[in-house]
Amino acid sequence: MDIESLRKRLEEHRQAHLLQFWDELSPDKQKALYDDLSSIDVDRVCQYFGRATEGLNEAQMKSADRLDPVPEKSVGSTSRMSSSEHEELFNIGLRLIGEGKVAALLLAGGQGTRLGVPYPKGMYDVQLPSRKTLYQLQAERLLKLQELAFKLTGQRGVIPWYIMTSEHTKQRTVDFFREHNYFGLQAENVVVFEQHMLPCFTFEGKIILSEKHKVARAPDGNGGLYNALAAAEITSDMRRRGVTCMHAYCVDNILVKMADPIFVGFCNKRSADCGAKVVEKAFPTEAVGVVCQVDGHYEVVEYSEISLATAEQRREDGRLTFNAGNICNHYFTTDFIESIVKDHEDELRHHVAKKKIAHISEQGTSVTPATPNGMKMEKFVFDVFQFSKNFAVLEVLREDEFAPLKNGPSAAKDTPAACRTALLNLHYRWILAAGGKFMDREGTVLPLIPARSSSMPHTQDIDCEVSPLASFGGEGLEELCSERVFSAPIHIVPGHIMSEEEILGASAPKQARTCESTDQ
Repeated sequence: MDIESLRKRLEEHRQAHLLQFWDELSPDKQKALYDDLSSIDVDRVCQYFGRATEGLNEAQMKSADRLDPVPEKSVGSTSRMSSSEHEELFNIGLRLIGEGKVAALLLAGGQGTRLGVPYPKGMYDVQLPSRKTLYQLQAERLLKLQELAFKLTGQRGVIPWYIMTSEHTKQRTVDFFREHNYFGLQAENVVVFEQHMLPCFTFEGKIILSEKHKVARAPDGNGGLYNALAAAEITSDMRRRGVTCMHAYCVDNILVKMADPIFVGFCNKRSADCGAKVVEKAFPTEAVGVVCQVDGHYEVVEYSEISLATAEQRREDGRLTFNAGNICNHYFTTDFIESIVKDHEDELRHHVAKKKIAHISEQGTSVTPATPNGMKMEKFVFDVFQFSKNFAVLEVLREDEFAPLKNGPSAAKDTPAACRTALLNLHYRWILAAGGKFMDREGTVLPLIPARSSSMPHTQDIDCEVSPLASFGGEGLEELCSERVFSAPIHIVPGHIMSEEEILGASAPKQARTCESTDQ
């Protein structure tokens, strides 16, 4: 170990404090610290910090004259397109899937800390009748898409599933998929890779020690995707498989339609290199980022960066001018991703998040702060929109496609119960659309327009679940549901409607659950 050279390098960047406990450490811990510090490009991460904090003392509000809504010519809407256009786009997407040209890219670096659990979010069970986790729901949606593509094209295309994890979630995720036999997917088509970690800094620009022999680090945000793709040679793997486009999304959206044929078909038909699904903002001050143009380039502008006057602007039809709410649901061509990795990754600026970071004090004691004491640096996946040469936006219905799992059961919104309700109500609407009806315990047929409830203002809670293996987006349910009256709970699986007794038997004990399909 060349400790003096290391010390000199640290001193050049005002980070000599990282060796302040060196003489107290055992030889093993000295080596661990030496290796940890040697792995950090100190000059580079200090530059990141400097760039990220440059604008902290400047006005963060973006002036109205810099902002423009997404041009109408670039926007489509699933709720306003005709049934023939819907079918056309769906079939375009399925043909691309059949040809093996579509990948799903899952951003799954987050732990379940805010949910009150010590494991990755994808492993969370929101207490559906089937007791399926987020990971299982998503895996089975991919299986169904492959089946639909085969029925349309006769081609057995595979949707490779690339899952970006973090240091905290990778091994648990890998083990979980192995334990459940990849939920029917082939192991070689589930590619797990890891995003990078960056040192945490104090507000004064000093790198923080989490232990006397270890630097405090945090994942580099979902925008660390592009660096991670290069490091894991994922784009090369995509090229080898013949993948030409991908659908990227976050793990916590229980309603996500990954590799959605309509979205893929929409972007492909428009020859877009980059695209975003959005939902219409519910009200001007809703805490959601907005997809728009800033100085002529596409960006996601955070709600805190827009003035109230701008947020309240409306069009002639009464809709908000800046209404394209970002739901982290994006389309990229492989060519576009390769151009980002090769030419633009270093241009993406890190954003600063002030956090409570456990650390070692100058006196050598462990400290768990009660208030933010440092900064984590992260990039955002959508920061690449600015480099798009042909951007497309597809507006979807919130109640059909967006219900994020962010908080624990006691929170006011984005809870497990809210996600469960959102999915079951979606399936309820599917069954109604397929010609089915429901009756309550007293035998009264429920109305086609559900009553309002405090937990879900436009719907009501009815325990009816449709397995992704039975339907991806509500299609194919007529044979089982048309002109039938059901009493909840029900669970529709391929070719069968499970009774309450069958549901209870299938969901307990939880450890004995198996997937409803065979390997594909």
